[in-house]
Amino acid sequence: MFRKLLIANRGEIACRIIETAHRMGVATVAVHSEADELARHVALADQAVPIGPPPPAESYLQGARIIEAAQATGAEAIHPGYGFLSENPDFVEAVERAGLTFIGPSAKAIRAMGLKDAAKALMEQAGVPVVPGYHGENQDDAHLSGAAEAIGYPVLIKAVAGGGGKGMRKVIRAAEFPAALAAARSEARNAFGNDAVLIEKYIEQPRHIEVQVFGDGTDAVHLFERDCSLQRRHQKVIEEAPAPGMTPEMRAAMGDAAVRAAKAIGYKGAGTIEFIVDGSDGLHPDRFWFMEMNTRLQVEHPVTEAVTGLDLVEWQLRVAAGEGLPLTQDQIPLNGHAFEARLYAEDVPAGFLPATGTLAHLAFPPGIRADTGVRSSDAISPFYDPMIAKIIAHGPTRAVALNRLARALEDTRVAGTTTNLAFLGALARHPGFARGEVDTGLIERDLSTLTAATGPSRAVQAAAMLEAAAPPDGPLAGFTLWAPLRRTLTLAHAGDEITGAVLVHGPGRATVEIDGDTLEAHRDAGGWRIAGASPGQVARAGGAIHVFAGAAGTFSFTSLDPLDRAAAAAAHSGLIEAPMPGLVKSVMVGAGEAVTTGQPLAILEAMKMEHTLTAPRDGTVAEVMATAGAQVEAGAALIRLDEEDTE
Repeated sequence: MFRKLLIANRGEIACRIIETAHRMGVATVAVHSEADELARHVALADQAVPIGPPPPAESYLQGARIIEAAQATGAEAIHPGYGFLSENPDFVEAVERAGLTFIGPSAKAIRAMGLKDAAKALMEQAGVPVVPGYHGENQDDAHLSGAAEAIGYPVLIKAVAGGGGKGMRKVIRAAEFPAALAAARSEARNAFGNDAVLIEKYIEQPRHIEVQVFGDGTDAVHLFERDCSLQRRHQKVIEEAPAPGMTPEMRAAMGDAAVRAAKAIGYKGAGTIEFIVDGSDGLHPDRFWFMEMNTRLQVEHPVTEAVTGLDLVEWQLRVAAGEGLPLTQDQIPLNGHAFEARLYAEDVPAGFLPATGTLAHLAFPPGIRADTGVRSSDAISPFYDPMIAKIIAHGPTRAVALNRLARALEDTRVAGTTTNLAFLGALARHPGFARGEVDTGLIERDLSTLTAATGPSRAVQAAAMLEAAAPPDGPLAGFTLWAPLRRTLTLAHAGDEITGAVLVHGPGRATVEIDGDTLEAHRDAGGWRIAGASPGQVARAGGAIHVFAGAAGTFSFTSLDPLDRAAAAAAHSGLIEAPMPGLVKSVMVGAGEAVTTGQPLAILEAMKMEHTLTAPRDGTVAEVMATAGAQVEAGAALIRLDEEDTE
């Protein structure tokens, strides 16, 4: 076994690899860009080496620098994780020339599966079913159009290189083919530097089911299947294992085909054979076809680990160190069901655009697996994938596992950036998904329902008000002799202002008034309870108040200073008003006196604190309407300045 391992990646996958390596007694070396100097994977590793500026092309894609870092630190092997250099055969060869071990397949195997058309031809030779289509070298427009006609519409145009949905177009009828072909080629050329395409039959109700394979270079096994049908724009959102509706016959057929594919290229390490499945009439052994092979560890590998109880990274390290397959096919267990949801920093209503920001708060519920590369106070960088975490739930049945996932999403707390958390929660509670009615079009069909934005409830607003009213050093408390202690507050949320009042009746008892609604509140060990219900957990972080309202999502509020608001209003009207109920402690100016911007005019005592009211602009005091010792209400006129000279 290796003594020291370098991880040529970042984020959650680097952290996940480091954790297994440490459990196995293997020391770890992290590499990092300038942007990741304080990242979680750097903190977890035994050593860390800087490799360049933030852009991946100048750091994480610099294979020579990564190899130099391995040699300089005495690492014997390099684990590429996924993405970046994980499927780069030139990098694999460079690692081996340097006398190091690459944790993954050979360069030859990666090349064999690197181009979709060549891979499909190879799979046909190995007896693996492939989607009807054209995968030839003739890229003439007329020839491709004729191939589409022969296959029968609808068809799918796909770039032979790359992935992630780039260079892909669905074509319904022949008249649309020329424009779709031009668009697919242009996108493929820009993304991969290769504009060659292939044509496939489009499956009307497709399911995306993949099989986890593992080889030692000679033999291979499968670790069952994962269903990745829940997608948006060809990007996976929630994955599960095993696939809903899977039959023993279908599993055997898919597993055998996947193992044949791995053996055909002498595969070594963890890999995934992706199949497209016709789900229009259940699952049948003659209705699945090879799409592509991912020659690396997959993002969604934790669901396979959950149902088998195995550690795929441990297997990778053991096989790379020269061991054979740890288990035979009949020794690999399949227990229960598991889901993985990908939590991203992204703006769902804006079309799932990537978001950035600093994570003011991040916490996951106990008893759930959360693979993450970030912590509270970490920044979501514009340079890298905006994934925050993968949340994985396991249970004895699909229904139990899905309930656990939904509950885990409700109890996950993240603030400081826009996320897809509420969207994931809606998916987990989707009735069709719960019934196992999954296909790649589910999200698109119900997108408006799944992405419907909801504003904060009165209970959520009240919880934010209570937190805003509480002093930073303790819970809300206090009393007055003549009436409940009252504080008027204004909060801002998503561009809206919410004004209300908190009335304190005693320790742990309060009333919140918002727009004519009165909500009774009491405090217990779980926090504030509003009208018999919990609005969710509340936290102050990053200069804001965050209410984590379960399935409804996270709502963030900022407290607007009443003194600032009063000053802004006074700047226009010249009228200085009491921003809150209180006692006038002193008045420092008289009528006819000239004042300058910021000059103290009066002191108001409220909530046991003194607040100084200042001149909003230069001017002359026209009238003083308050005297020291007077008790005034919010909005009471105290001092008026002469009208502002606009000439």
